[in-house]
Amino acid sequence: MDIAAWLRSLGLGEYASAFRDNDIDAQLLLQLNAEDLKDLGVASIGHRRKLFDAIADLRDQHARSTKVSMDRPLAAPTASPEAGAERRQLTVMFCDLVGSTALASRLDVEDLREIIGAYQQCVSDTIKRFGGFVAKYMGDGVLVYFGYPQAHEDDAEGR
Repeated sequence: MDIAAWLRSLGLGEYASAFRDNDIDAQLLLQLNAEDLKDLGVASIGHRRKLFDAIADLRDQHARSTKVSMDRPLAAPTASPEAGAERRQLTVMFCDLVGSTALASRLDVEDLREIIGAYQQCVSDTIKRFGGFVAKYMGDGVLVYFGYPQAHEDDAEGR
């Protein structure tokens, strides 16, 4: 990823040399926090917010490239024509971060975004470990399927 071109596309090309001089690459870009941006010389709150929104978009794009996104309809599992239809149990679970409203009132937006991102990664790793499928992230909530797209005999019981 060309960081300088990305900054220019945001109208923030004046920071390109600071990012280059501090060896900020695409991977590090996704990890920047408010203090890092200040250290890079991004003094304007408006510019920092613009950068954080753009970084959040990059994180979303990265997540979509590594996971199935619900922005598109889920592809139904394909079966051979000779296979008969079968009913399967699908277990749907929704979970969210308890106390996130109180957290949002106490924390800076960037800090809250980092916490929710870490929470979502932890949930995703745990769900995958138990054979589940993360269907969609909704704010601080996660919609999960067990028994999709691959069914297991004990999916309805929970793993």
